[in-house]
Amino acid sequence: MSKLGENSLFSQEQLRKMLYDMLLIRRFEEKVEQLFQQGKIHGTMHLCIGQEATAVGACAVLTNEDKIISTHRGHGHCIAKGTEVDRMMAELLGKVTGYCKGKGGSMHIADLDKGNLGANGIVAGGLPLATGAALTSKMKELGYVVVCFFGDGSTNEGAFHESLNLASVWNLPVIFFCENNQYGMSGSIKEMTNIQHIAERAASYGIPGEIVDGNDLLEVTEVTKKAVERARNGKGPTLIEAKTYRWRGHSRSDARKYRTRDEEKEWKTKDPIELFKNKLIEENILTEAAFLEIEEQVKKEIEAAVEFAENSPIPGEETLETDIFA
Repeated sequence: MSKLGENSLFSQEQLRKMLYDMLLIRRFEEKVEQLFQQGKIHGTMHLCIGQEATAVGACAVLTNEDKIISTHRGHGHCIAKGTEVDRMMAELLGKVTGYCKGKGGSMHIADLDKGNLGANGIVAGGLPLATGAALTSKMKELGYVVVCFFGDGSTNEGAFHESLNLASVWNLPVIFFCENNQYGMSGSIKEMTNIQHIAERAASYGIPGEIVDGNDLLEVTEVTKKAVERARNGKGPTLIEAKTYRWRGHSRSDARKYRTRDEEKEWKTKDPIELFKNKLIEENILTEAAFLEIEEQVKKEIEAAVEFAENSPIPGEETLETDIFA
């Protein structure tokens, strides 16, 4: 893991907050998994447990005005960009106090006030939207940068190639952030792509391609900061490939028969939360007692979110035809 020191991008308080946010994502995902199993959340569920460092690390270098676009596995991105967990929980439980008034669910949370342009249930669906948002920023001279999160499975979709090509040709302020968790649904990336690194594809579009350890929070922040500064200075897009791993299946119906339990155990030794926690303790920025306090604060925030969601009303029949385009 990258070395901390006096020249760190972040204060000690900010570093502890980043640990808090990663733990908040982990506990949120564990709680919604439990609620799903209890039948309180309907539809499907795509959990990002194990990938917390990519979301927190990338969003840590963004301003409130900068934008993100998320994926079907997007709870972590939302939380890292400042979206409130109580309204997220309400959305998952289908309540009117949710971000989309209970109509969007897990894959469609958006928070425009925090620059979160929304999650997307379509594989690679966010890439053209991010390119369009970046074009808006450039044409209107708004100054914001867009970070587009997507999985390795998206990189074989036409929208990926079209978006990177246009963003490169038009020199747009967008960072294409690929969370390579090794599997596109049930297929290994090794079976789907005949190159070693997805970031190599950046060369085809004349833009930088960066490979980062997606479980190393500090490495993610450093690489993303460089890409954000490049975009903000009018030098165009960057493709970042963060190598990470999802601990759970693709969705709640996935038994993970396509990979071994030994592989999962190996990746869990690279737990991004434990790695960062140990780093902060090693450098006297955190104590075990302080970490226990963080855990207790996170627990209380999640409990309050569940209470808020469960006590919120469900949408009435009169809302059936509201907030729709057709």
